[in-house]
Amino acid sequence: MSFINYSSREINCKIVYYGPGLCGKTTNLQYVYNRTNPDAKGKMISLATETERTLFFDFLPLSLGEIRGFKTRFHLYTVPGQVFYDASRKLILKGVDGVVFVADSQISRMEANIESVENLRDNLQEQGYDLDKVPYVMQYNKRDLPSVADLNEMRQLINPTNVPEYEAVATIGTGVFDTLKAVAKLVLTDLKRGS
Repeated sequence: MSFINYSSREINCKIVYYGPGLCGKTTNLQYVYNRTNPDAKGKMISLATETERTLFFDFLPLSLGEIRGFKTRFHLYTVPGQVFYDASRKLILKGVDGVVFVADSQISRMEANIESVENLRDNLQEQGYDLDKVPYVMQYNKRDLPSVADLNEMRQLINPTNVPEYEAVATIGTGVFDTLKAVAKLVLTDLKRGS
């Protein structure tokens, strides 16, 4: 649910990076943050406890245009990866405008990916959202590792509805901005449809 700031003429949109633990959500956000113009971004905030960390920052992309004279500012969040932080995950999903699911491409992590997609769907549903109607993209991260799953198998298991998908190696930035641009465009299209 985007927030409109009339005094600054900005529409604020929330994008949440979701996925299993250690899949690369934080790496994605850090890569974007480090390569975003300092004048176009806020501070990165890390909310950390002993065992979990949530990152957040906002930025104002200059190339995505305006909606009825309003600039769009995107607020990017990560959720804690471990399922036992479900309350935090639910809280971070509140008011979400778009979701990036970061999947770990390692064969050994397929069960964690499946569990996390199901958890995402359930948590969105609890808040009145339908994953099939929310702007949503899939990122297959860690494609540079030796024991990665076949892409077709991953599609069948965690992307059966064929949402836009991107291969990535977040540590070096491959696919990171492609993924972000795709979800941002879906969010903007959704906003324009609703305006």
